Amino acid sequence: MTDGQLTWRRMRGRDPGEEHRASTPLELLFDLCFVVAVAQAAAELHHALTEGHLGAGLAGYVAVFFAIWWAWMNFTWFASAYDTDDAPYRLLTLLQMAGVLVLAAGVPRAFEHYDFSVVVAGYVLMRIGLVAQWLRAAAGHPGGRPAALRYAGGILVVQIGWIARLWAPGVWGWVTFVVLAIAEMAIPAWAEFRGRETAWHPGHIAERYGLFTIIVLGEVILATLTAVQSALTESGVSAPLVLVALGALVLVFALWWIYFTGAEAHLRTQRIALTWGYGHYLVFAAVAALGAGLEVAVDAVEHKAHVSEQAAALAVAVPVAVVMVVLAALHRLTGTGAVARTAIVAAGVVLVLLLAFSPPLLGLGGAVAGIAVVVAATLTVNLVVLSTSDRPR
Repeated sequence: MTDGQLTWRRMRGRDPGEEHRASTPLELLFDLCFVVAVAQAAAELHHALTEGHLGAGLAGYVAVFFAIWWAWMNFTWFASAYDTDDAPYRLLTLLQMAGVLVLAAGVPRAFEHYDFSVVVAGYVLMRIGLVAQWLRAAAGHPGGRPAALRYAGGILVVQIGWIARLWAPGVWGWVTFVVLAIAEMAIPAWAEFRGRETAWHPGHIAERYGLFTIIVLGEVILATLTAVQSALTESGVSAPLVLVALGALVLVFALWWIYFTGAEAHLRTQRIALTWGYGHYLVFAAVAALGAGLEVAVDAVEHKAHVSEQAAALAVAVPVAVVMVVLAALHRLTGTGAVARTAIVAAGVVLVLLLAFSPPLLGLGGAVAGIAVVVAATLTVNLVVLSTSDRPR
């Protein structure tokens, strides 16, 4: 890219058939800022679960993670279609990165005091940056102008709603959250309605989601390592602690393998692509919640959690089950991945949930290790069935 192009380029739209399209260094830096917010949300969920505040913790986590995921997803799809990598584009991306860091700074207050003002400020900042990007696209790409203007207008209107929601009293705060979240997710379908579809790059989108999955799995490793390291410092080595640590490692590796088994996701149509993209909210949120659950398990092993061992095991088992079910559905949707037989995945999920009730028999460490073994076995059986079905007859 020349110096003049770096200063400014007309936003004409990227070629959806471009070969060797890969994530840019700016996108990777963007992801790192977002994973800070993911780590904050998971840390606050861990504290809430450890203290036995399940309802409040999950409600706060769902709300905060929606803001993180939706802003990340919108940037990713826009970049796939219109990334110019010029100075205005980079500066507007910097604005969105600043917004997610503001959001991350407000996460503890949102969980502890139900004060979402800082979270909303960061979220709106990110969304305003994206509005400016869509207006650039409308100015530079006549073919995509109607959709770009609808995106910009829709996002702007909903942001006014998020700001107004800060004054919603009591239960109306959660009612308006649901309404505004639905409105946010309806914008793409409305913007693309009866118009020329935005030309995103299927391979680029699949790679971006895969990279973010790896980053969130990395957060699970970091969270578990921190908790285990603290336990070792305070109490030394114990068999349950070792089992939880080994189970965590196997879980991360097995879930990674499940996600990345098979060819790249085939996002053949707009409907499939949007369904696949929306479904990743549950994948990302559940994987990050697994990190919080494993921290709770370590705390319970060390008798520092105000919850039972069974509750701690459920904090691990439920996110794992969610990831397995959602990945099975997404792999079936795109015709890829480690889903040879739905019955195999269903049996694995049932066993994972049953093991959550086994601490009285196996101990918490044994339950976590057992969950990991079941996930690994589910993967192995699927791989065997896949390899058998692929053999020429």
